[in-house]
Amino acid sequence: MAGHYLEVCNCEAICPCRRVDGVPGGRSTYGVCFGALTWRVDEGQLDGVDLSSSAAVMTFSYDDDEPGSPWTLVLHVDGPRELGEILLGRHGGEHVLGLPWVRKPATSVEVRQARVEFEDDEIRVGEQVRVRAATPYATDAIVSCIVPGHDRAGTELVNDEVLVADGTFSFELRGTCGFERDFDYTG
Repeated sequence: MAGHYLEVCNCEAICPCRRVDGVPGGRSTYGVCFGALTWRVDEGQLDGVDLSSSAAVMTFSYDDDEPGSPWTLVLHVDGPRELGEILLGRHGGEHVLGLPWVRKPATSVEVRQARVEFEDDEIRVGEQVRVRAATPYATDAIVSCIVPGHDRAGTELVNDEVLVADGTFSFELRGTCGFERDFDYTG
């Protein structure tokens, strides 16, 4: 599957977990990271199930100092359940199996069917999640992120507004980091 990826979290830009000018990242800015990851799937399929025009938003948190830094996450899926299964690593794939919430332990995983809307510079899951991040962070560095892949650079952003109140998480962010790039999870 392939499409567009956008993430935001509470770290300061450039997010310390990113690869910057080829140098691997490290710990989150404050030791506890929380935010939202979004995927708009433009094309793709799994075993004949069409994934095009589907989407997902993951709200999450993890603590760098907790052994194994396990993830707590809620995955909002707009489309076939297979999209959620792919993003949780249940269908393999070299790249997907290396994603942090797949390779690390998880303390809580919820998958919810929900309408995900992409309008202009805003992504929404009803009243539960709203993400706006369109302002590029000024840098000449080459920045990449593990989620869409380190094979090419993306754009580090400063988020405009992130509001999450989905039952598991409740937070607001403004002016922290974001990142966007197209993704292609093949194989």
